[in-house]
Amino acid sequence: MSSLTAELRQRALGAAGPLRLGRVSELVGLHLVVSGLAAGVGDLVEIDPYGSHDDPVLAEVAASGPNGLVCLPLAHTTGLRTGALVRHCGGPLQIRIGDDLRGRVLDGLGRPIDGGPSLDHLIQVPVETRAPGPLSRPRISTQLGLGVRALDTLVPCGRGQRIGIMAGSGVGKSSLLSMVARGTDAEVSVIALVGERGREVREFIDNDLGPEGLARSVVVVATSDAPPVERLRAAFVATRIAESFRDAGKHVVLMMDSLTRVAMAQREIGLSAGEPPATRGYPPSVFALLPTLLERAGTSATGSITGLYTVLVEGDDLQDPIGDTARAILDGHVVLSRMLATSGHFPSVDVLESISRLTPAITDARQQEHATDLRRMMAAHRNVRELVEIGAYVPGADADADRALARMPEIKAFLQQSMSETTPAPISWAMLADLVGGQA
Repeated sequence: MSSLTAELRQRALGAAGPLRLGRVSELVGLHLVVSGLAAGVGDLVEIDPYGSHDDPVLAEVAASGPNGLVCLPLAHTTGLRTGALVRHCGGPLQIRIGDDLRGRVLDGLGRPIDGGPSLDHLIQVPVETRAPGPLSRPRISTQLGLGVRALDTLVPCGRGQRIGIMAGSGVGKSSLLSMVARGTDAEVSVIALVGERGREVREFIDNDLGPEGLARSVVVVATSDAPPVERLRAAFVATRIAESFRDAGKHVVLMMDSLTRVAMAQREIGLSAGEPPATRGYPPSVFALLPTLLERAGTSATGSITGLYTVLVEGDDLQDPIGDTARAILDGHVVLSRMLATSGHFPSVDVLESISRLTPAITDARQQEHATDLRRMMAAHRNVRELVEIGAYVPGADADADRALARMPEIKAFLQQSMSETTPAPISWAMLADLVGGQA
């Protein structure tokens, strides 16, 4: 109560003080320079379009230098000129949180864009907050069902785990996320669509997610034509919303499509602020940003956030800078194969290249045995496939390959799944046990 009283007193003193204004002194590319105004990095400022009746333009302070504040607009800069008045908004970006966010679609700054009722009755909180301390995080020991057989059995996900879904463009990352949104055991889904085509947003909400999926989801959207700061903030807004549900004792799944476009937005911001380019044009701030964002998911003393982050790898190269950095931070990765996708195999999960680092902690010995048995058969089949195709394989040379060749139609049927189909994790494990010849 005393801290709240001190905060209210500080706000009252700030409101009673003189109004300090700055001016735009320079407009270059994606950023503008404001002189005569004191503000911290991350604070919001408001700019009046010079000589126009347009609404003020919000901008975020990205850097501070001897010439003034380097600010990045959160909207289009039409009407802005040097000399325009600039006001400090009082602090960093804040958003509304609460249970009424379920079923709503928000923009990258947390404002509703679905035409629904106002969210003004919800409490406001800053977007930036600290991740839970490493020793305050409960250990992950419970599997979270995702509704996808290939994932639940061969790349199992724990409640509070963070997994990357890695693939090139057009291989089915967004479609896989929509299946998880409908089939997951989590109580709430928070979905961040960052840098998506505007056309695809409505299709994802209406067709892929559907009314049932949307009813227990919060969707945060920043399309590809949004300013880079809004695209970047969309990731943190979605994470902050997920954290609010976790703090309320719920188990949340946070799905972000895609982490690469978040990094690209930070690249635009960093280069505009004067950072030097480093690996493949990405400035150092990008590689500092990723752990800051990803470590905020996970378990806490009250609930959990299970993070699923798609990573758009360049040219299907899993060793690209963002993919390699994300894989080192996350607790596992799912690789989608273009060859499987083009052959009509959906979901196009390459299970032999995918891994969950928490499999021993969230599955029992029998489940691990069955998953290892199927992986061994699939690896043996991959090794002899070319020999089989040219008729050079001799039956009996490899027992695992013989089993795989005999059961390959059943294996493919188990791994393939239509978008409208969801399978609870216990049923998936029973199907796997029957497939490899064990008992559930």
